[in-house]
Amino acid sequence: MSGKAHGQIRRGQVITTYGPGALIDLPRHSAIVGGLDTWPKTGDLEEIVEPRLARKLQIMTGVVAPKLFAPPPDRNDPREPAQGIGAWRFPEWFVVQEAGRGEERERSRRLVHRKKLDDKGRFDGCPVVATRFVRGCPKGHVDDINWFRFVHGSEDKCKRQLWLDELGTSGDLADLAVRCECGKRRGLYEASVIELNPLDTCHGARPWLGRNSNEDCKLPSRLLIRTASNAYFPQVVSVLSLPDRGTAAETAVRELWDDLQIVEDAASLTFLKKKPTVAAKLAPFSDTDILEVIEQIKGGKKVERPVKQVELDALLSAPEGFGDDVPVDPNFHARRLPDRTWRHSERVAGIETVIQVHRLREILALVGFTRFEAVTPDINGEYETDVERAQIALEPKWFPAAENRGEGVFLQIRAVAIKAWLGRPAVVQRLEGLATGHRLWMEDRKAERPFPGGPYVLLHTLSHLLIQSLAMRCGYPASSIRERIYADTEAERFGILLYTGSPDADGTLG
Repeated sequence: MSGKAHGQIRRGQVITTYGPGALIDLPRHSAIVGGLDTWPKTGDLEEIVEPRLARKLQIMTGVVAPKLFAPPPDRNDPREPAQGIGAWRFPEWFVVQEAGRGEERERSRRLVHRKKLDDKGRFDGCPVVATRFVRGCPKGHVDDINWFRFVHGSEDKCKRQLWLDELGTSGDLADLAVRCECGKRRGLYEASVIELNPLDTCHGARPWLGRNSNEDCKLPSRLLIRTASNAYFPQVVSVLSLPDRGTAAETAVRELWDDLQIVEDAASLTFLKKKPTVAAKLAPFSDTDILEVIEQIKGGKKVERPVKQVELDALLSAPEGFGDDVPVDPNFHARRLPDRTWRHSERVAGIETVIQVHRLREILALVGFTRFEAVTPDINGEYETDVERAQIALEPKWFPAAENRGEGVFLQIRAVAIKAWLGRPAVVQRLEGLATGHRLWMEDRKAERPFPGGPYVLLHTLSHLLIQSLAMRCGYPASSIRERIYADTEAERFGILLYTGSPDADGTLG
């Protein structure tokens, strides 16, 4: 890595698309985004405080009192030192951009390692581009393919010049082969046949974490195309900031955790309170309250309710109001619309409540990633705690996060209307087909996840219909309107929140 910036991405993309471990094409280089150890020091980053999300991340990752920091912004003043995110050049094999000799229907180009390039990044005066093909495993590991082994096998030690032969212009694996000047040749399609173990066992390579970061892994390596959609699946956890984000004492303790994590008893707490900043923050609370919160954080004893259940409680407790759009809380301001303002026909008989969310704040945090297969949360927004994910730092103590502000509308759907819909013969037949497909999907992927259920299917379908309708009326494109589905089947509470959320917002949902 060098100190000079080689490309730019939006801050939000660091969380959702190009986080640590992602493969990216920069203007002049192919690279892998570096882990959190390559970021600026946390003292130079903007901290995002959201205790409810911090507690959720502690349960998921085991990191005690994790903090959240936003990606570094682009500094407009050229006189200030550059501040950005590190990236490592990857892969290390390149294709020379000059047609070699071969059969007339073929195009052959030399395949060379980075060590063969000159100071200008060329080979024999010719430009090179990074190969599209690397190897990886579902645990997130990624590495260069040992092309000599692929062509010759593990026993042959031939190191003569390799060529990439292309038949036609489709770029399909069936039309590609790697050839050695010794005469051996192997079709690239064989690299995708896992049963043949053509790419050797995974070595646990984690190049985004720097040198000497490999870990043990015995899975077979799989062919991975750098630019394919399955090359990087970020695991993002999001919550809405709510008025009841936790006690004020807990919020204060988490903000001071760097100091308070060493507290074991009242005496050590008293000693730390000699610091003016600590004393000022903790002044409103008793030592007993503070020590109790510290014990809860260290032991992870507090039982967290599912994210969406807490959000649903807050939404349904919104007071009635119409035209009351002056926010009391800049992070969350919602008002229940009186029936007279919207209940004008039988078409809305299935809707219990309409709530305008004039202000909302959404926090998203990146906790890790996978490759090949995405790990998605369940219908309550919860990830399984035993999911294997690739780490974004050697020893993570904090997580990158983004803060979005926006507005939205929440519809509570009557449980009786959902039950009536579920009883329709056509619906029963359709849900049976979906459940069968879901079971086959689980068997194919050896996964265990319950079918979301009929209420979720209905709410999700209705949500997308409403998004299209809102996009035509409110000024936002459909792609910028997000959804949160609430299907609390045990308590028979159902709803849809449609909202916008971005660092900058324009337009209005009205």
